[in-house]
Amino acid sequence: MAENHPVGFQWVMEAREKGGKVIHVDPRFSRTSAMADYWLPLRPGSDIIFLGALINYTIEHKKYFKEYVCHYTNAPTILREDFQDTEELGGLFSGWDEQEKEYDPKTWLYEGSPYKNRSKRPGHAKAGGGHGKDRGGEAGDLGEHKEDMGLEHPRCIFQALKRHFARYTPEMVERSCGIPKEKFLEVAEVYTSASGPEKTGAICYAVGWTQHSKGVQIIRAAAILQLLLGNTGRPGGGVMALRGHATIQGSTDVPTLYDILPGYLPMPFFEEDSKSLEAYLKKHTSQTGWWHNFDKYAVSLLKAWYGDNATAENEFGFHFVPRVTGDHSEYGYWLDMAEGKLEGLFVMGQNPAVGSANGRLERKALAKLKWLVVRDFVETETASFWKDSPEVERGELDPAKIPTEIFFLPAAGHVEKEGTFTNTQRLLQFREKAIDPPEDCRSETWFMYHLGRRLKAKAAEQRNSRNAALNALAWDYNTHGVHAEPVVEEIIGEINGYRTADRTLVSGYKELKSDGSTACGCWIYSGVMPAPNENKARKREPKGRYGHGWGYAWPSDRRIMYNRASARPDGSPWSERKALVWWDADQKKWTGHDTPDFTQDKPPDYEPAKDAKGDDAIAGDKPFIMHPDGVGWIWVSSGLKDGPLPTHYEPLESLVTNPLYPEHDTNPAADKKESADNPYGHQQDERFPYILSTYRLTEHHTSGAMSRYLPHLAELQPELFAEISPQLAAEIGVENGDHMVITTMRGIVEARALVTERNKPLMIDGKMRNTICLPYQFGYKGVVTGVAPNDLLAISEEPNVRIMETKALVCHARKGRVPRGKQALDVLNSDLRRAA
Repeated sequence: MAENHPVGFQWVMEAREKGGKVIHVDPRFSRTSAMADYWLPLRPGSDIIFLGALINYTIEHKKYFKEYVCHYTNAPTILREDFQDTEELGGLFSGWDEQEKEYDPKTWLYEGSPYKNRSKRPGHAKAGGGHGKDRGGEAGDLGEHKEDMGLEHPRCIFQALKRHFARYTPEMVERSCGIPKEKFLEVAEVYTSASGPEKTGAICYAVGWTQHSKGVQIIRAAAILQLLLGNTGRPGGGVMALRGHATIQGSTDVPTLYDILPGYLPMPFFEEDSKSLEAYLKKHTSQTGWWHNFDKYAVSLLKAWYGDNATAENEFGFHFVPRVTGDHSEYGYWLDMAEGKLEGLFVMGQNPAVGSANGRLERKALAKLKWLVVRDFVETETASFWKDSPEVERGELDPAKIPTEIFFLPAAGHVEKEGTFTNTQRLLQFREKAIDPPEDCRSETWFMYHLGRRLKAKAAEQRNSRNAALNALAWDYNTHGVHAEPVVEEIIGEINGYRTADRTLVSGYKELKSDGSTACGCWIYSGVMPAPNENKARKREPKGRYGHGWGYAWPSDRRIMYNRASARPDGSPWSERKALVWWDADQKKWTGHDTPDFTQDKPPDYEPAKDAKGDDAIAGDKPFIMHPDGVGWIWVSSGLKDGPLPTHYEPLESLVTNPLYPEHDTNPAADKKESADNPYGHQQDERFPYILSTYRLTEHHTSGAMSRYLPHLAELQPELFAEISPQLAAEIGVENGDHMVITTMRGIVEARALVTERNKPLMIDGKMRNTICLPYQFGYKGVVTGVAPNDLLAISEEPNVRIMETKALVCHARKGRVPRGKQALDVLNSDLRRAA
């Protein structure tokens, strides 16, 4: 966090100065470790063992916040009798279909919950994504279910959790993570003591947790720990995703992801329940909880897109929305590209030729396109792959035979355009334009608007069914200036939402309707601009302890989500020190230091009628209003593709056997995408005796395209290096500064050896294991050049969100250099033979 999110880390340092403890768990000693009270180096890929042991410690030592757990989580809920855990089935949950390589989550449901049969259209499950609201849909209605508030029933979730993590012990942490038992116990006591009415603790993570074949479940384990400790919905708590740059949060809210629509509404898939708007709404509308309003948000989105062409008679244009028909995630379409199934590609603000896994496969895939559009500040490796890539140099690609027509369009920088960024804390902040972009450089807003305008003009000349969606699209933005730049605040107003009758802006998402009388581009952002001259993202007048008045935090300028959990079930604060929102009995409303994340006039003792729907079905002491039962989910009964609880699996390439489930080394639901162009070493492959992990540098940005061209940054990090321990250096015969060669089944790179105590070998299962850490931000263009470390990585897909595994692979290393041209492939093959 200190290296990649230094501005945010300021607040960590302020907390430490006030007595807070900072614990850093990372294979590599970094600037964060230097500022932490505790540094725990662990083996990459063993995170769930570590977190599972913390969960086990919390339960066994009764460190959990019992009143919070009983009232605010599903820990008391009774499960079905036919559920079987990984402890009973050797690493699998009940419901596994070996032939289809997927789970049927029927047995994961609460006892008494109705089951919705899933679509069995071929390939549906493998096409599905996990970013949207309950993609599975099986738990939309939980029905009547039983609870044991004493947490003693053998089939209650708390007891299932206790049994599941019983073997995640300090001894297992020492054996598999490499963290000494005594050090783990010391840190476990420190962290789990941050619980109860007076204390909280926060967990911060980034791609070191997400980029694994079980990344979603790693973060689930953190969420379970926080729910047990009562650290969710309270000040100083939470699980915070540290986003990689300025508006990654914004690019999932108003998404660039293939499986969701704005506001985390699921994309319609090519299946029976998306043939009509009625069927789509029925699938995704919960009978209880806030998602009962799903129809209001979906219809208002369609009205924002299609305007007057979206009517009740044509299902508000629902048939215009494309369907997901397969794996349209990034790696899914890249593998399709490699097979010649894609004609063209837009690359805007990315550099996949060196910034994505298995760069050799991706660069060769680009040569199968008919056309490629690249928008960037500089000619990136992606734009010039056809003339100067390693594959051209090695003779694998011939520029004269590559059919891809490439259009390189210069882009404006972030100070050369205006608009909002959404940061890690969901805060929308409006950015003013400082200077005009030079020459032909244009903003993304300009490019997308004028591209859409031209496409609509072409579609208007051919009014056939293929062009119906383009012809229906509402695209009437005003422009200004010599280059006809769209008026950005008009777009913000459309995202905020308005009444279709008179275009007056709505004050928030509670005013949205399902009858077509409102339009809204992203329901969670509604309220950011409630009046034409009131863009709250522009505000810079912070007040109070949480900075209200500086920007706008979705939803409803709420700084801490689910903050009803910051008060006791009776509505009073857990403590004065941790007071956030509370029930004011005199005024009969929720009030406090933040916007209450709860119906303002719903009293704590409110009990819903048996037939109540939507928010009316959520009791006054149930803070997690997005869930149909109003509680935090320790147990996930549907919506995840690899189990209701996190389970340790080894990385897809690993030096060791799964210590808990040797019958199932790796996540059975993960997709390796293994092929001749994307090969793997086998588990415990002796050719590759070292762990490989990648990371980011402070001085370079993502693929390096924004930093490797800048002399002052290039000077700070002038050459690719590999961090290795002195023990590994001695083993392979290199000294600090020597050239070394790192090889995997996918590729070969040359780097300088940085021999350092920061990267310690760890004793794993009785054998000392070394990790080689490579910064991934290098490529072969710019002031600083070198081989792209991402060439070493495999393309793979975690089953829920299809993220690749980059933090835990295996490699071979030796002293030496890699020759240029065709000889590089000869050296790669020679190294593989020598290692074998």
